Formats: sequence, structure tokens, C-alpha cells
Amino acid sequence: MEIVHLLRAVAVDLARHSTRFAQRNGMHPTDVRALIALMDAARAGEETTAGRLGTALGLNSAGTTALVDRLERAGHVRRVRDARDRRKVTIEVDERAVALGWSHFGPLIDRAVDLLREYDERELAAVRGFLTGMRKATV
Repeated sequence: MEIVHLLRAVAVDLARHSTRFAQRNGMHPTDVRALIALMDAARAGEETTAGRLGTALGLNSAGTTALVDRLERAGHVRRVRDARDRRKVTIEVDERAVALGWSHFGPLIDRAVDLLREYDERELAAVRGFLTGMRKATV
């Protein structure tokens, strides 16, 4: 149970860290979750429509539209029309939003990377397996 309690504590600490970022930048915590979802999709080579973003965040259509409008007004995202199908609009994160996020989360990411360098491949595989299993358990 000790590891379960440590995992819960880490989840709480990470949520607090994310909330501080949102507060310092005049954002709602859902805005931060949206930016993370958009960056994760981009990193995976996936385009994200408003519908797909709403599904990922558990928002209805009106809530998703309000969220994207808010992020666009703040300069964090932009709507991009598909060149082949002008009806299709994807949401992309602006580079300034990435830089803003990196300025807050970068030091934490650097510390995590440094910690991971202390583990050998076998240990990393165990950590990866545990975290992957936990992600599946939360869905």
C-alpha cells in the first residue's frame, strides 16, 4: 500500500503544480488539461478537432466551444481549416503557449528526467509497466 499512497501523493502534488500554473496565467484548470491533450496529440502526430478535444476532456459541444474560444482569445491556440476539406477545423497549440508551459513545467520535467537516469533498463521497464497499468486502471 505504501506505493499506492505515494502515487496518490504524487498525483496530488502534480495537480497542485498544474493549478498554480493555471492561476498564475489566468487560466482555468480545464484550459491546462486541454493544452496538455493538444500537445500530446501533436506529439503523437494526431490532428485534434474540437469534437475530439471535447471527448478527451469529457466536455459537451457548448463547453468545448467556450474552452477553445477562451484559449484562442488568450493566444494559446489557433483554429486551422483543413486545406482539402474546408469544413474540417483542427486546433493547434501556439508556440507561445508551449514556451509558457515550458517555463513553468520545464524544471519539473528536467528533475524527472534526471531521476529516471538513475535507473537501469530493467528498472525503467518495471516503472513503465506499472504506470501503463495504472493508466489503464483509471479509464
